[in-house]
Amino acid sequence: MFIPATPEEVRDLGWTRLDVILITGDSYLDSPFVGVSVIGQRLLAAGYRVGIIPQPDPDSEKDIIRLGEPALFWGVTGGCIDSLVANRTASGKRRRKDDFTAGGINNRRPDRAVIVYANLIRRYFKETTPIVLGGIEASLRRITHYDFWSNRVRRSILMDAKADFLLYGMADNSVREVADCLRDGRDMSALRGLCYVAATPKQGFLEIPAWEEAAADPEAFEKMFLTFTRNQDHRTARGICQRHSARWLIHNPPAAPLTEAEMDEVHGMNFTRAVHPSHRRDGEVRALETIRFSIATHRGCYGGCHFCAIAVHEGRTVSSRSEASILREAELLSSLPGFKGRILDVGGPTANMYGFECEKKLARGACLDRNCLYPEVCKNLRPDHGRQIALLRKLREIPGVKQAIVASGIRYDLLLADRKYGVPYLREVVRRHVSGQMKVAPEHSEGKVLRWMGKPGTGPLLALRGLFRNLTAEAGKEQFLTYYWIAAHPGCTQADMEALRRFAGRELALQPEQVQLFTPTPATISTLMYHTGRDPWSGRKLFVEKTASGRELQKKILVAKMGCFGYESGEPQQIEREGKSWAKTRTSKKIPRKNLPKR
Repeated sequence: MFIPATPEEVRDLGWTRLDVILITGDSYLDSPFVGVSVIGQRLLAAGYRVGIIPQPDPDSEKDIIRLGEPALFWGVTGGCIDSLVANRTASGKRRRKDDFTAGGINNRRPDRAVIVYANLIRRYFKETTPIVLGGIEASLRRITHYDFWSNRVRRSILMDAKADFLLYGMADNSVREVADCLRDGRDMSALRGLCYVAATPKQGFLEIPAWEEAAADPEAFEKMFLTFTRNQDHRTARGICQRHSARWLIHNPPAAPLTEAEMDEVHGMNFTRAVHPSHRRDGEVRALETIRFSIATHRGCYGGCHFCAIAVHEGRTVSSRSEASILREAELLSSLPGFKGRILDVGGPTANMYGFECEKKLARGACLDRNCLYPEVCKNLRPDHGRQIALLRKLREIPGVKQAIVASGIRYDLLLADRKYGVPYLREVVRRHVSGQMKVAPEHSEGKVLRWMGKPGTGPLLALRGLFRNLTAEAGKEQFLTYYWIAAHPGCTQADMEALRRFAGRELALQPEQVQLFTPTPATISTLMYHTGRDPWSGRKLFVEKTASGRELQKKILVAKMGCFGYESGEPQQIEREGKSWAKTRTSKKIPRKNLPKR
């Protein structure tokens, strides 16, 4: 069922007052891929009366007051994407489209949506029940953080939003604990995954440099951030406290990741997998096109990419669902109106992390002195793609399912480290679970840049490419790899981008297509390097391209008109197929590789 979003829906349920009202920066999609929907459905399942207000007008009271005032708390999220990332490109330009807004026009989500919505509540409900922040925007901004869009160090979003509590991470269980405590009048200051404001520091917690100190001194900011980063594992983390002027941010240790049974419970809830009827007059919500017929097999990521915020929000421990739960969901999808036989994705943050984890990490917590995959796959991880192979084969046997696509992206170093099942898994994917292309994310080619990114070298990439080509030929199919690259990452120079261009042409026979400018998002190591201009491991100064023109130039080195590749107009796109390589522009003019100028 939909979470009620209108007064009429509340009355139809026979409710006179809601316990919890959730505010979101997205249109309301009732899906297991949408955090606010998961939170709302979890609370409904626990017996709480929950309502939702999607994308309230920040300049009027008409939306924020329509469901009244909740008895227990308000829950506020900016949506599935940080509002500034959703609204602004890496060059600072306003985005015209929003995939999570009905109609697709980016005119409903304010910048810094979490702060705007919390202030909106305070404006019309002066002495109200607690305001609890959540979602990725709040989670990544929970301590003092560097803000790329204002180019300054901001204090915890909990302070700026004038909210009462903040739940970081996925919060499936934490939000029910908060509701239980508020309902029963119990103290919740010890709840895991919770941040709150206090008049004094908490005894036994680590004190990190204050907001004022971190804002004034990059070295203090670095010390603060590294202490924060080392205390994010639920088994080993200590609590943190940080002074903000006369008040203290109290950051409790993280909540435990969900067990397999809890993951199954979450994904077994009664999601409609549709857009709420109140949005239909505004048009389609584009995000639903991909998530409606997709299946999340797991959460979390131990990839350790320094520019990625997934591990900060979802955790470094991978939580997988049972095979039975995934197959039940596939059967459900096959019965939905509009299903055409294709499950559009079976995966997670990285598709091939499903079904195994480091036993040492599960028992004692994540290592503080090493990563699971960088600089090489840890021998304690023991990757095993066997469960994934069995799962994919069973998905194909479900009546009505013609194909289950692995579209999430594959970590090729992890695949190659599995000597028993790695190649059989890739063969399975290549033969039956690729929709014409398979995504990989090498990000760069130069060793020093890859080190600062926390990514493996080019050896595994070239090995994967060779395997993919051979298995594609073996399957008698025309398929290709698509590569993702990053420009202007800390430590990357124009010379490094030129070297990447030469590598792509020489080794991969392509003109890069998927090139994005590095965006410094809060709570990542790469953003730490961007702000401080230092290598946090050696302390040495690091080149960081911060000018808009310099950043754009790094990208253009890869995607602008390149005489050596023979491009005449348009933005190049790469298509690499077994046996032939094409350079293709948006004019759809194909230039056979043999006709390109010799280098």
